[in-house]
Amino acid sequence: MKLSVTVSLVPEAKGGPFVFWNGLDDACQLAHQLGYHAIEVFPPDAEHPEIAELPSILLRHHLKLAAMGTGAGWVKHKLRLTDPNPDTRAKAVEFIQKIIELAGSLNAPAIIGSMQGRFEAPVTRDQAMTWLTEALNTLGPVAEKYGVPLLIEPLNRYETNLINTVEHGLQLLSSLHTKNVRLLLDLFHMNIEEVSIGDSIRDAGAAVGHIHWVDSNRRAATLGHLNLAEAAKALKDIDYKGYLSAEVLPLPSSYEAARKTIESYRNLILF
Repeated sequence: MKLSVTVSLVPEAKGGPFVFWNGLDDACQLAHQLGYHAIEVFPPDAEHPEIAELPSILLRHHLKLAAMGTGAGWVKHKLRLTDPNPDTRAKAVEFIQKIIELAGSLNAPAIIGSMQGRFEAPVTRDQAMTWLTEALNTLGPVAEKYGVPLLIEPLNRYETNLINTVEHGLQLLSSLHTKNVRLLLDLFHMNIEEVSIGDSIRDAGAAVGHIHWVDSNRRAATLGHLNLAEAAKALKDIDYKGYLSAEVLPLPSSYEAARKTIESYRNLILF
């Protein structure tokens, strides 16, 4: 397993669970200094000027791109794949496709979390799931062209009423024509929704494509009450070899959150 740390370039998401906020070069310098293997980036869109510099910044700091988020599609642009308006849904697919192509050019997957949206009357859950399925069947093959999966993240009930659990995620994957979608499992959301984080990871098995390594209070690993040793054992049980990414609040500071995550990785993963 490899370790990644999150970098947000989205001012509208300020206060969210991202470790670094002061630009790509600053984040990559500190990530490399601390011993990270990669960064996970959340851009405002695929055309953001700083993103053009990402390949050279990664090369300079000897890092990889672990994944790229699409959350700004919702936070900044108010786009979602299950919006009642067909024009909005089409714009959401286009937004995500551009992120997929950008991340894919750097051998990394794109993440769909908040852009899955939610269902609200008069839209039914079945209708929303149909729209979500159609979108994933369109976008999964785009990612496949780059040899990377598309990631869908189950979120807790306070953020969506569509995909909340590993079970929901596996049901969704089994309904797709594309076989190029994997699950991003976030321990913070799992702590709210799953009966057992370890058992749920084992249930997901080969469908796990990415992990958000975070504690119960959305702070860095070991700063909450999660049984992280259980999660680490389950990941080893399924022979997971992907990234553990620190999508955590920058508390007590960005540097300390990143350092604490590295410490947990060395104690729980590398033992």
